[in-house]
Amino acid sequence: MAIETKDQYFERVMSQDKPVCPHCQTEMSLWETPPINFSDGLGWGSPYLFVCFNDECRLYQEGWENIEENFGHTASYRCMKYPDSDGFECMPVFSPQGATGQVIDDQAVLEQEILKENTKKGFSILADCYVQKDGVTALRMLLDSSEPARVRLKAAEMVGDIGLVEAVDPLRSHTFGNPKLQEQVDLSIRNIHNRYGTTECPACAEIIKKRANVCKHCGQKM
Repeated sequence: MAIETKDQYFERVMSQDKPVCPHCQTEMSLWETPPINFSDGLGWGSPYLFVCFNDECRLYQEGWENIEENFGHTASYRCMKYPDSDGFECMPVFSPQGATGQVIDDQAVLEQEILKENTKKGFSILADCYVQKDGVTALRMLLDSSEPARVRLKAAEMVGDIGLVEAVDPLRSHTFGNPKLQEQVDLSIRNIHNRYGTTECPACAEIIKKRANVCKHCGQKM
C-alpha cells in the first residue's frame, strides 16, 4: 500500500468541503496539528484537523465554566473533527488565543495552490528540456531560487544527465542553501565529468581532460 505524504494528505483535505460545527453551525477552519501531543501522548493521529474557532460557539462558551467547576482549571473546549471521520470531538484550549497559531487561513491556502501550480508548470518545462536535450534551460531553472524546491531538485538531476561541461563553473560558483539540493548538484557535476571524460585541475580549478598529464591552463602536473 502506498504511503501518503503530508503534501498529498493536505491536497486531499483541501478538496473536501469544510464541515460545520454542530454546536454553532459555523464553518470550521483547517488547522495544522502542532508537534506537541496531547491526551494520551500518542499523537494527534492526523497532520491536519478541522477546528471551530468561533468564540460565540456554545461548546466554547460553556466550556470555561464546566472545566472550572469540575477540574478547577481555567480552560475550555474547541470542537474539532478529523478529516477522515464523520464524528466530532473536543479539543482543550487554555486561553482565547490557544491553538489559533496553527490555523491555515485563506492566504496560506492560496500560497499552497500557487506553489502546486508552479511545481506542475516547472515539471512540464523540464520534461520538454529532457526531450530536447536543453540543458541550458534546466540549468537556469536550477539556479533560480524562485523556482519550487522540488523543481530545482529535478533540474539538478537533469543537468547531470544532459548538461554540458560549461555548466560546471556556474554550478561550482553558486551557493545552494538546501543540503539535499547541494548533494544532488555535486552528484550531477560528477555525472557531467564522467560523460565528457573531464575533471577539474586541483590547482587552478579549470576543466581539463581526465587523461591529461599536465594542466594546459596552469602547468600543474596531474
